[in-house]
Amino acid sequence: MYFYHDPPYLTDSYRVQNELAKDIQRAINGEYSAILCYEELSKKAKNQDEKEQILEIQQDEKRHYKEFTKIYKSLTGTKPVPKITEECPEQYRKGLQAAFKDEQDTVDFYLDIADKANDKTIERVFHRAAADEQNHAVWFMFFLTTSVSKRYFRQTVNYGAKGALNATSLTLPQMLTFAMQDEYLAQTRYNLVLQKFGEVRTFSRIKQAELRHLAALQPFFQSLSIPFPPDISRMYATVPETIKDAYAAGVEGEIDNIAMYEKFLTYDLPAEFRFVFTNLRNASQNHLAAFKRGLAR
Repeated sequence: MYFYHDPPYLTDSYRVQNELAKDIQRAINGEYSAILCYEELSKKAKNQDEKEQILEIQQDEKRHYKEFTKIYKSLTGTKPVPKITEECPEQYRKGLQAAFKDEQDTVDFYLDIADKANDKTIERVFHRAAADEQNHAVWFMFFLTTSVSKRYFRQTVNYGAKGALNATSLTLPQMLTFAMQDEYLAQTRYNLVLQKFGEVRTFSRIKQAELRHLAALQPFFQSLSIPFPPDISRMYATVPETIKDAYAAGVEGEIDNIAMYEKFLTYDLPAEFRFVFTNLRNASQNHLAAFKRGLAR
């Protein structure tokens, strides 16, 4: 139903549609401004990796722009005219700072739009866009904190299993998010090992098992209507020096993973969550044994 077909007096439905259209126009302007700004930032990047990541972020913004434009046309019957609403700072570091702040603010804005939308498609598009924007914010913070170095962060206490283990309390959405982050991290670690050392059977086999773990967790995000966490695991993984180091990291990762699921199982969980978390813990115990055997060779 297009709101421009409504009668001239303002009904509640009209007001909601009109407000939604204005918010989406604002989102379109923000994406348009970001696309242009990130083009300039990419030209000033300190290294090729940084440039490529900024251009990858720009591709996300172009996709958002296209999706938002389509939604706006379906609501209003007209094509939006984008405007630059924020100037891009000339200095590279100030540009990164502005981008970080804008991405953080945009996450909340997009989640608000998703909450207002009385349409599952619009809700889904903006939930996904919000997750992308959070991912972008983390990358810009990463560039800011590593502008003098190309090294990558090691895992911090607020990501994956370590984040879950250091949390004083946990909700179901938090459990799912930490679990998914840890599965992302495992995939990245295994990919790094396989890229450096070739086809190592233990890592290849466990990598496939972890993909099944990801698939097992995904339906619960849908059932709780929460967005998937962005995959920023590359920022928290390092390339092992030797295959022994790889096995040792595998042992450490599985120990943390098992402890995370054990912590989840101390809560009063719905049966379906308890079933999945138990199975994932048991699988991790098998992986731990495999990594220990590799380390002992």
